[in-house]
Amino acid sequence: MTSPEIPSVPVQSLPGEFDQTDRPEGVRATLLDVREDDEWELGRAPGAIHIPMSDVPSRVDELDFDSDLYVICRQGGRSLEVARYLAHIGVEAVNVSGGMVAWQQAGRPLVADGDRQAKIY
Repeated sequence: MTSPEIPSVPVQSLPGEFDQTDRPEGVRATLLDVREDDEWELGRAPGAIHIPMSDVPSRVDELDFDSDLYVICRQGGRSLEVARYLAHIGVEAVNVSGGMVAWQQAGRPLVADGDRQAKIY
């Protein structure tokens, strides 16, 4: 999903640092995953941080406002709404079109806890 007032990028345009579990020194980008806990547990981008959509307003102070902020969900709808909310409060954010479904389709790495195979769909 996209919107004319909110910038969006495809997963192929996201920084490669999001493919790594350990953030390299000096990385100035944040991937905010706003899916629900059960979705996060199934599989996620290695470098993402997790704040479910409904928790963003109360946890917005956990975000690094000096970094480039990308917002992702399963397919792009919730992340678009969160990016719209962040813009409303004066925070620049970019929606990731296609979300984690597009992430998996693009062959970007996924991680999950334990010995479970990570998957989005």
